[in-house]
Amino acid sequence: MLAIAWVTSVAMLCLTFMRSLAACWREPVLKHPVLVIESDDWGPGPSHHAQALESVRKVLEQHCDASGQPAVMTLGLTLSVPDFEVMAKGTGEYQALYLDHQRFAPILDAIQAGSRAKVFALQLHGAAHYWPPALVQAAQFDSKVKTWLTTEAALETEKLPTYLQARWVDASSLPSRPLDPGLIWAAAKEEVNLFERIFGIKPEVAVPPTFVWNELVEDAWAMSGVRCVITPGQRYHHRDHAGAPSGHGVSIFNGQQGKNGLIYLVRDRYFEPSKGHKAETALADLKQKAIEGRPLLLETHRFNFTDEGAQAAIAELDRLLGLVLLATPRLRFIASADLAREYQTQGGLVEPGFFIRLSTWITRLHALPRFWKLARLSGLAAVLTAIGWLLPATPITGGE
Repeated sequence: MLAIAWVTSVAMLCLTFMRSLAACWREPVLKHPVLVIESDDWGPGPSHHAQALESVRKVLEQHCDASGQPAVMTLGLTLSVPDFEVMAKGTGEYQALYLDHQRFAPILDAIQAGSRAKVFALQLHGAAHYWPPALVQAAQFDSKVKTWLTTEAALETEKLPTYLQARWVDASSLPSRPLDPGLIWAAAKEEVNLFERIFGIKPEVAVPPTFVWNELVEDAWAMSGVRCVITPGQRYHHRDHAGAPSGHGVSIFNGQQGKNGLIYLVRDRYFEPSKGHKAETALADLKQKAIEGRPLLLETHRFNFTDEGAQAAIAELDRLLGLVLLATPRLRFIASADLAREYQTQGGLVEPGFFIRLSTWITRLHALPRFWKLARLSGLAAVLTAIGWLLPATPITGGE
């Protein structure tokens, strides 16, 4: 009777978490520790941003993995800022300055130099880091937003209120409101074309600003040639009364494919040296992700490397890259677009072996806190742990 009761309770537990358990199993297992440093918000800006990009490029070029690939930083590129001089005239019509404007030539040159050196991987962050009509509307009743919109401060979108930095909702007031589907479709296609105009290639990867977007945005991106979307592990649909991202649905996993064919990657760890983030924390994150057979996508932003404290941030980036290469000799640097391709094609980085995948799957279950807590109470965790001991080592424990 006790055995029947135990089996029944375990079956109910697994049924309750069946979606998450299945997703953990379907997510491919990587053979090597993988690090991608993802840096958002690059694009038009003050002239000294060109020097910042050059400094970052030189650091990346100094660190190569065992395959000879130098460290990669993806650049989430915002392609325009307000033409603040025109906006200051008070016509009420929104006007933009684009990245290929002569004013930003040194920045564009620095971006392209890093791309040619294969240390910068270019990703679409948006035609703008906001929804322009919402920005103009907010400026009518918020003097700080109006000042930003009509002065040189507009060159740095990081200085906008966070909720206004969302591109795919109308956040002129809170809670945000959805945009007209026709406008979304046209804007998503337009920004892909703008990216191609500036760089001569279509973007393979898109990073939704502030991670607020919806399926319609994805559909338009996919139809325009985008293959991969960077996510925080879930999708946020709007900004709530407090301006926070909200409306998320089910969890998203690495390598998961959307209905439109887009591949998702998960970016859920951070490296912001200006906020006190250290290389040792990133190394610990890398080791944990490797044990789980997952990549580490580290989120960082340009303000670390352009604002006060930039030299210290660049030095910490240098220290991070040296530390991870020393601690994990099998580490691989890769761009997000190439990682998505590995997942889609089951390439050389993906582990095909059933027993290693099973061992890694058991390890991943620890990252489902509610499930693992109940599994411990039921005794299932002990059984799974015992099975794990009998299986081959996971990638990092197998030689790191």
